[in-house]
Amino acid sequence: MTTPTDPEPEGTRPPPRRRPGGRTARVRKQVLDAVLAELGEHGYDGLTTDTVAARAGVHRTTVYRRWGDVGGLLADVLDAASDDDWQPPDTGSLEGDLASLNQEIQAALTAQPPIVTALIAASFRSEKAAHAQQRLWEDRYARCEITVSRAVRRGELPPQTDARRLLLAATAPLYHQLVLLRTPPDPRLPGHAARTATLAAAAGAFVEPPSAGDT
Repeated sequence: MTTPTDPEPEGTRPPPRRRPGGRTARVRKQVLDAVLAELGEHGYDGLTTDTVAARAGVHRTTVYRRWGDVGGLLADVLDAASDDDWQPPDTGSLEGDLASLNQEIQAALTAQPPIVTALIAASFRSEKAAHAQQRLWEDRYARCEITVSRAVRRGELPPQTDARRLLLAATAPLYHQLVLLRTPPDPRLPGHAARTATLAAAAGAFVEPPSAGDT
């Protein structure tokens, strides 16, 4: 789930935003790559538009004109992550899908340089980055809802299982342990969190209760 309603039918997710090509796209990639490199090496406090421009090999006025400030740079980095074609794993079982998803999350959160955790930390320092981070989580969790709808069709889960609640329960232990508690990565954690969430979901823990009008 790289850098989370009811499940949407397959094929209904809006296509990635169209980006300009040519020199504009090349400059954008150079600048965003420079943002990630600077953030990974120096953190939010060491990130400036001038150092990004120098690292990207572009004029500082180009960065100011297009991105404005550090917040604008971070927001574009996060928005760019939603322009990919990433899809959640399809292993044939809900537990397998969630375990594979959690393994991706653990790998991202423990990678060096610590880009993903640096972006999360930066979202608490920049309002623009915070909004972009929220958009990215919404995009990723929306894509992952197909994992739950597949499990419902296979008969692993009861109908009306709330996909968002289940996905949050399955992935939250990774963020809690690795980001909040900063514990060393445990190779058993992705599978354990997936199994716990799967068992709870199969027992109906995430089924939406009937509304007052349905009773």
